[in-house]
Amino acid sequence: MTSALPPSAPPTTAEQPPGSWPPPPPTPGPASRPQLRRSRSDKVIGGVAGGLAEYTGIDALLWRVGAIALTLAGGSGIIIYLLLWLLMPSAPAAQPGNPATRRPSGPRSPVPGITVAALLIVLGLGVLVTQFTDLDLGPRGFLGSALLVVGVGLVVGALTGVGRGAKGGLITLGLLLSAALLMVSTVQLPNGEVGDRTYRPTTAAGVQSVYEHGAGDFTLDLTGVDLADSTRTITTEIDAGLGDIDVLVPYAADVRVSVDNGIGEVRLFGDVVAEGFFPGSGSAAWSGDDDPEIVLTISSGLGDVEVSRG
Repeated sequence: MTSALPPSAPPTTAEQPPGSWPPPPPTPGPASRPQLRRSRSDKVIGGVAGGLAEYTGIDALLWRVGAIALTLAGGSGIIIYLLLWLLMPSAPAAQPGNPATRRPSGPRSPVPGITVAALLIVLGLGVLVTQFTDLDLGPRGFLGSALLVVGVGLVVGALTGVGRGAKGGLITLGLLLSAALLMVSTVQLPNGEVGDRTYRPTTAAGVQSVYEHGAGDFTLDLTGVDLADSTRTITTEIDAGLGDIDVLVPYAADVRVSVDNGIGEVRLFGDVVAEGFFPGSGSAAWSGDDDPEIVLTISSGLGDVEVSRG
């Protein structure tokens, strides 16, 4: 009596049956891209440039030089930096005894670095043209030129596709430039002082014809002006960029007001209107005669505007 042979074990990977191919090696997944966060270790002010450097592979020094160039070329670098500071979350703090290690990544594309370098060259040429010729590009011209350079870099990065970081950083930069271009097209940024300012003239001659204010709250108090001694209409213009505007006028004065405001609420003598004629009150001979004693023209970029009596 013969016993049955035990079943043979299935062939292992090393002992494949004749004519069969070995299984292919597992393919590695795509390298994960780091999140766009403000750096805690590489920072001068808020870690924005360090975070952009970690995300795109472009040295943080180039980002800082670009921000300075945009600031000198019309002040838009400050707007972009503040937008990034608000939109980019801070990187998590490294645990004690467990320092953060950077994950090895694949080869990076040279396209972003070349694009940023070309961007700085274009901005430098724009500054030279503005300084030595009669052509004034202004913030819109500088931002539009910068956005054009970034667009060319995106096209080249999309066509080449070499390495990683060729598009993500440039897309982020392009979105920021677009937001800054939209803001400077809406918000007026005149030359003027920075900080809260209050003016209290006591005579009609002491009222300036134009008040220019760059950033900060602005207050013009005309309640101390003696209208009885004024032989002419007091006409003044306020041209402000960022900040609230508050104008106080005498109760007896007939006032004509016109406001051009970019972003913010306009309130004239309690009404939400942007222009109008507002007669004064009281027993003065000039009150309510349809002839304004004060004419105000207000241009504001970002902030609330209020004209009231005091």
